[in-house]
Amino acid sequence: MESLDVKQKKINEDYQKYANSITPRSNIITNCIMAFLVGGLICTIGQVISNIAKNYYNMNTEEASATTSISLILIAAILTGLGLYEKIGKRAGAGSVVPITGFSNSIVSPAMEHKREGYVMGIGAKMFSIAGPVLVYGVSASVIVGLINYFFIK
Repeated sequence: MESLDVKQKKINEDYQKYANSITPRSNIITNCIMAFLVGGLICTIGQVISNIAKNYYNMNTEEASATTSISLILIAAILTGLGLYEKIGKRAGAGSVVPITGFSNSIVSPAMEHKREGYVMGIGAKMFSIAGPVLVYGVSASVIVGLINYFFIK
């Protein structure tokens, strides 16, 4: 019985050595700097959109905030559809996931991956798999309410 335990321990040790040898090393400092820079860039773009909305389109703070959120979600969805957001995410890590753009990416990515399965069972159903129905309904409802407000109430 002891020989089986010794063999299992040897197998586990060998596997651990192998796993450690092929696991890519990550540079924590570089990863943190890239996350900070990309996250900061996304927030800076959001601030520019907000300033443009306030200064050039005379929106109040609430309207400018909504415009900024919708714009960042749209930009992230387009970048995800073009396959660029994944490349940004590989370099930026948490810097691309934490802001609102990360939520947009988490909704669009599974939908894009399963588009061959059709609009309902592919895109529609898989959109819910990662981000959850709350995000999908929240974003969809905010766009619809925003459009109704823009075209009919103002």
